Amino acid sequence: MLGGAGILLGVSAAPAQAAEVSYATECIPPAISGLPPVQGTTKVEITAPAEAKVGDEVEIVWKFVQAASKNPNILDLGQDTVQPTGTLKAAGAQTAAIAMEGPRQNPPIPKNSDMKLSDMKGKLKLTAPGEVTLTPDAYNINVNKPISTDTKCTPKETVKSAATIKVTDGGGSSGGTTGGLPTVVPTLPTSVPTDLPTGLPTGSSSPSSPTPSESETGGDTGGSSTGGGGGDGGQTDFTGKEVQVPYKCKTPIGDKEATSPVQINAKKDGGSFDLTVQFKKSVMDSPADIPKDSVKPSMEVVLGGSDKGTVHVEGPTNSEDIKSGEPIEIPDLTGTYKPGASGESTLSPGVLTIEALGTTTTCTPAKTEVSLTLDTTEQASGASGGGSAGSSTGGSAGGSSTDGGLAATGAEDHGSLKALALVAGTALLLGGAVFTFMPGRRLR
Repeated sequence: MLGGAGILLGVSAAPAQAAEVSYATECIPPAISGLPPVQGTTKVEITAPAEAKVGDEVEIVWKFVQAASKNPNILDLGQDTVQPTGTLKAAGAQTAAIAMEGPRQNPPIPKNSDMKLSDMKGKLKLTAPGEVTLTPDAYNINVNKPISTDTKCTPKETVKSAATIKVTDGGGSSGGTTGGLPTVVPTLPTSVPTDLPTGLPTGSSSPSSPTPSESETGGDTGGSSTGGGGGDGGQTDFTGKEVQVPYKCKTPIGDKEATSPVQINAKKDGGSFDLTVQFKKSVMDSPADIPKDSVKPSMEVVLGGSDKGTVHVEGPTNSEDIKSGEPIEIPDLTGTYKPGASGESTLSPGVLTIEALGTTTTCTPAKTEVSLTLDTTEQASGASGGGSAGSSTGGSAGGSSTDGGLAATGAEDHGSLKALALVAGTALLLGGAVFTFMPGRRLR
């Protein structure tokens, strides 16, 4: 039993009472999991004083005898990573929704084993004489590693009350007729602050990355510069076409497929080219809190035509924490292409790698889609036949992100890929850590 649970604060309490109640429960896995709701039975024990007086503030304890579901056979949960919160309903002489919260304290919880949730506590200020019943309601289970996710559990039947407090009137307080309500009205401020800011920030916005024009159309050989047919004619900026790349991904929770719109742009720098790879029209809202510096993308751009080999490009990690519900995107991937052959060389999106909190997801194109064709001149130690021509110029951990977007899956059914990127890998409580992408917005 819970020692000291259900004591009165600052007053003499009747002995605590404890009662157990069970009820059918539905638990909704995190949105990132793609898993269906879980049906189970919750068993809780509520401890509260048997008697108290009007004006007393009592402490109530909610002990989990059994959670509605087990930790699935996906991920071991570490020590002190799980925290429960919930609502206890008071009814009868007074009604209230009592906020309950437990500490983030738990033993290690192996896969496919019972959940171990800490005891939750809450307080209730008694305002009227009579009987006050206490009934468990919805609760939430938060897991904070490898990322923060929530599993929300709600009753699926009428729950019986688990405890009753007999409240007496407290024996005649002098002069008052308010029935336990406060008799002092707080004084409101009578003046408006005079030191409010009067101007707006004047900082300049960062330059945007090159984007294709509305009239640009893609041929089999990819995009080229405006007005550039054969040679570059002194041109330095080259805009690729957006291509739909069918990816087959190896993730910590299995093989997935996705189709992503990708565009490769280039800027000539002497005999070399600075490359920028963008994921277009690919947006999603983060389904969970993502810590700063936890997600880093990279790609091997495939060379064809006159040149052979690959060019490594990469992006920075996310420079700020991303809260659940905020837009997230893969930033632009950048690197330098040093040609290894003279002639017409093609550039196509290649293997995409996403590293996140110790996990790696690798996505390989099912077929080659040329995004950009360049007239190149062979450079010493250039690409031809080799891997990773030139050097990557992507940001390091903590660097600021450039514009870009996450790969759109285009998936509508449950069996298709729910996400192209992982944040944390494998799975979290009641689900896997894959993202669900939605068309519409862009990552920071």
